Amino acid sequence: MLNDGYTEVPQGRLAAVVTYLEMRQPPPPAPDWTPPSGLRIVPHAKPDLAWYRDLFRRVGEQWLWFSRLRMGDEELRAVLHDDRVDVFALEKAGVAKGLLELDRRDFPEIELAFFGVTPDLVGKGAGRLLMRFAVEEAWRHKPARFHVHTCTLDHPRAVEFYVKSGFRAYKRAVEVSPDPRLTGELRRDAAACVPVIE
Repeated sequence: MLNDGYTEVPQGRLAAVVTYLEMRQPPPPAPDWTPPSGLRIVPHAKPDLAWYRDLFRRVGEQWLWFSRLRMGDEELRAVLHDDRVDVFALEKAGVAKGLLELDRRDFPEIELAFFGVTPDLVGKGAGRLLMRFAVEEAWRHKPARFHVHTCTLDHPRAVEFYVKSGFRAYKRAVEVSPDPRLTGELRRDAAACVPVIE
């Protein structure tokens, strides 16, 4: 348990406040809208690891996503090739521009394990399209709970976006981890808004 006040973070480490969110029932139907044209959502059963890591990096590098980059091939393959893990790409002109990963390994709970779009699609309705699909796909399985977590290293409006999508925040934690720019998992100049402290 952290005490009130400031807690110093060791050099070479990152600290983020994590917000946990959940849905216990499907949200009410969303209002009609016109999704952006030229986008399609494509399932990727048992995805190629190099393809997945490339998309994971392109979507998450600016937010310092690193967890999948720290996994070796066998560990990552065990997750992504499990029949209870569903990977989808949001594609534009045949190029993957968004990542959706639904994890049903702890069913009747489903985790929105990874969700995001590449920087060129942020704020253009692509995330909204992908989230509508994610919610429908998750509830198609009739889970007891659909949940996700995000942190202060993510897009500044991530929590707001999840709440608007029907999730409810229920818990916070602090995550401390080695800075992936110092371990070589991400480029040194990734996420310029978060200074590297050695």
